Amino acid sequence: MKSSISRLALFLLCLSLACTVPQLLAKKDSKADPGPNEQKRAVHALNRLTFGPRPGDVQQVMAMGVDRWIDLQLHPDKIQDNALDARLAPLRTLHMNSRQLAENFPDNQMIKQVYDGKRPMPSDPALKAVYQVQIARYQDKLEAREQKEPAAPLASAPAATSAPADSGAADGAKTAEELAAAAAASPESMPPPDIGSMNEMNAGKGDAAAVSEDIAPPKRKLSPQEEAEARAREDRLYADLKVTSLADVPPDERYKKVLAMSADEQLAFADSLKGGKGQEFFNGLDPKQKETLQAMNNPQQVVVQELSEAKLLRSIYSERQLEEVMTDFWFNHFNVFAGKGPERLLLTNYEQEVIRPHSLGKFEDLLMATAKSPAMLFYLDNWMSVGPNSLQAMGAPARPVVRYGPYGRPHVVPGGNPNAKRKQGSGLNENYGRELLELHTLSVNGGYSQRDVTEVAKVFTGWTIEKVADGATFRYDPRTHEPGPKFVLGHHIKPKGEDEGKEVLHMLATSPQTAHFISLKLAQRFVSDDPPPALVDRMAKTFEKKKGDIREVLSTLFHSPEFWADGTYRAKVKTPLEFIASAVRATGADVQDALPLARQLNNMGMPLYGAQPPTGYSMKAETWVSSSALLTRMNFALALTAGKVHGVNVDTVQLAGGPPPPPDANTTLSTMEAKLLADDVSKQTHDSIVAQLQAPPKSSAQPQNENGAKPKKQEASRPPDASTIAGLLLGSPEFQRR
Repeated sequence: MKSSISRLALFLLCLSLACTVPQLLAKKDSKADPGPNEQKRAVHALNRLTFGPRPGDVQQVMAMGVDRWIDLQLHPDKIQDNALDARLAPLRTLHMNSRQLAENFPDNQMIKQVYDGKRPMPSDPALKAVYQVQIARYQDKLEAREQKEPAAPLASAPAATSAPADSGAADGAKTAEELAAAAAASPESMPPPDIGSMNEMNAGKGDAAAVSEDIAPPKRKLSPQEEAEARAREDRLYADLKVTSLADVPPDERYKKVLAMSADEQLAFADSLKGGKGQEFFNGLDPKQKETLQAMNNPQQVVVQELSEAKLLRSIYSERQLEEVMTDFWFNHFNVFAGKGPERLLLTNYEQEVIRPHSLGKFEDLLMATAKSPAMLFYLDNWMSVGPNSLQAMGAPARPVVRYGPYGRPHVVPGGNPNAKRKQGSGLNENYGRELLELHTLSVNGGYSQRDVTEVAKVFTGWTIEKVADGATFRYDPRTHEPGPKFVLGHHIKPKGEDEGKEVLHMLATSPQTAHFISLKLAQRFVSDDPPPALVDRMAKTFEKKKGDIREVLSTLFHSPEFWADGTYRAKVKTPLEFIASAVRATGADVQDALPLARQLNNMGMPLYGAQPPTGYSMKAETWVSSSALLTRMNFALALTAGKVHGVNVDTVQLAGGPPPPPDANTTLSTMEAKLLADDVSKQTHDSIVAQLQAPPKSSAQPQNENGAKPKKQEASRPPDASTIAGLLLGSPEFQRR
């Protein structure tokens, strides 16, 4: 049966490759097209304005009226979302500000300050345990670094006559340091304890005992590094055994025992919580207890994990679907990368306080909010940008100098000594200026020059971050701001400090080029990879007329004939996030743990908050359509419906129309085609699945009846495999498109 399913999955995969390329889609003449019927309009609206329809959504939208439902989605403040709030409640980091996140999930700088005595050790037992483990890791790293440095040879030391030490010791020291650094950044990448090596060592001890002591070779003395590694292996083995023994202890008692451990025990214990054992150990713990144990491994990773869970839960369960779609769209447009320094602690505020509140508001407000966001300032390095002729670059003192002119009148000289040398390492950074013009507003063909990039970079000198280690907040620093006038896109910008940046942002937000570029990207998200120019032009006119009101631009889009044209129906290939969210929504799955879904996105090449370049992730089909990518999607679909995705439960019996389950496979298939795809299944896909369901099980020796004749071809009489049918439909070409 498995080989038959594999063959069918391969066939559907090939079919997907042929059908998911937009250029191969047959498009009808929109003038001759009478337009979609009401059900088709509802399906299309749900596919484009949401992360995919759930069971019953199509009927609900039809009952309300498609146009009225769209208008409601454009005003999310009118929609109750209590069910989602209940699912997000356990994710405590969502309710913390940047300072609280920095204190509760410390980075290496914070740990070093506590280690050096510049900050007090937290008094809260749970938080203290997190700090203790990180300090122990930091100490191990320091020791590894010290052992790596060769000791100076003594002048009176005699020449070495003993056998040389293991040549791999130096390499071992280097590896230990790298692993210690990797543990601080991403403990999930640390290898598990080498149990096999321990067994070999134990076996070796037994063999050595059988050898006579007078002929046994002398044991080589272990280097300090090797002794440390041996102790670490023993500690991890001990911790592994302790994890196993504590797994059956009641949750509260189990948690208290961990807090009562010594720092070294907690370190080894935290390393042993990685992988499947950790998931089992967390069962029954409340959110704070679970966070504490997870933070022992990697504090900042907890913040990203909970934000990733929240993004998936919002995509799947929020009733304010258009708001979530637009939040994802704008985060991608104003992309920042979680893997850069303290960005992990800044992402939560960036998405929740900068992107989401402005996702359907005025574009200029959104642009201003991103420009002042510590996440953006850090990601594109503007926080370090210093004007070449600024007070700081010229070495001026931090405080103004008071001088006395004629008649003893005092006056302030803000620039200090004009002959002072510039500080080393300071300089103008053009990253934000370039991306602001190229990606955020005008586009790569927006008519600006390299000089404009440099001038914009000068304008935004002084826009920096205050107290990076304590959560980071925006601050304007006049000492790093480039003095004098600037010239941007032919406009004269008078010297006025922080207001120069506000003037440039206003100029860019109201530019016709920006109106066209933003309208084009919105049309690419909601209509097609290559949207009709006439539609983009109408959207751009609305953008200019309504002063960048995103809601009004979307309203123009959703009420356009191009949006409803027959050729746009199921014509957009889903990104991995859209595919996973739509699959979970379509099956009505219950998500108790969203992290496995986030890991699936990693496998599909779209880790959440993991786009390193400022361009973000592509919305176009060419990026996501390949044989390997579609095979990964098919495997996920089959695993989801078979209940093999941890923390996600799918009731395939109910999905098939039960209970009781349908009597045959054909009925099951028909019911699921209606529920999962609103009956939008091609004859080729339907016939392929039917043929597979009706085929007899393949075996090496086909059974014979009493007369020695081979039995006739079986009909669809064997019990239907509802989970496989559902998985194949989710992996079909029709479901790959929205």
